[in-house]
Amino acid sequence: MDNLLLWLGRLAGVAGVAMIVVAAATRLTGAYWLGGFQVGTVLLGGTAALAAGCFALLLVVTSRSG
Repeated sequence: MDNLLLWLGRLAGVAGVAMIVVAAATRLTGAYWLGGFQVGTVLLGGTAALAAGCFALLLVVTSRSG
C-alpha cells in the first residue's frame, strides 16, 4: 500500500507541476482559454493535483515512522 501511495503521490505531483507550467505559459502568451477551459481553471487543477500528491506522500512518511 505504501508503494502504491508513493507512486500515486509522485505521479500526481508531476502532473500538477506540468499543468501549472502549461497554464502559466499559456497565460503568458495572452490566451485566456486552453482546450475549452479557462487558464485559471487549469492552474487551479494543477494546484489541486500538487496538493493531492503532497498529501499522499505525507501519508507514506507518517505510516513508515509509526
